[in-house]
Amino acid sequence: MPNEHHHRLSRIAILDSAILAIACLITFMLVTDLLPRVYHLSRADDLIGGLWAVIATVFVFRDTYQHSMSAAVSRIAATAVSLVLCLAYLAFLPFRTWALPVLIGLSVLVVYLIGRPGDAATAAITTAVVLVASAVSPQHAWQQPILRLADTVVGVAIGVAAAWLGLRATGQQAGASA
Repeated sequence: MPNEHHHRLSRIAILDSAILAIACLITFMLVTDLLPRVYHLSRADDLIGGLWAVIATVFVFRDTYQHSMSAAVSRIAATAVSLVLCLAYLAFLPFRTWALPVLIGLSVLVVYLIGRPGDAATAAITTAVVLVASAVSPQHAWQQPILRLADTVVGVAIGVAAAWLGLRATGQQAGASA
């Protein structure tokens, strides 16, 4: 019956929305309030990290567990490529405007060459964020790729856990789409 199906989809949407919102809050608070007690550069870095971790949480929160895991692998792979390129650059040179398009282009090229062309946009976005963050905190520029990888890992872990919880809460099977 269409009315029952619509009611079920509405229930799933409400639960998923609430679970994702709570997961984003937990992610942001963890990265901006708890992790700085372990390692802190500046409040600006903490906030960029919180934003980046929340984006990772949202990125991997998908309609099936398999889709969430696939998105997690994609996000980590793209971030790893960006980490290597940005760290190699920032270890020797400060942020320069010309480096932004060069490293974005290289990140896209690398993910294509390693057989992950679907990760190109994510690698390019990650590279842009890391380089701009290094411009915001030039005294700690070389640490930005490492910090953004850590933020990504936190966000991905919470996002995958939230997706798993969402599937359980809505009564969906791990591999089934809504």
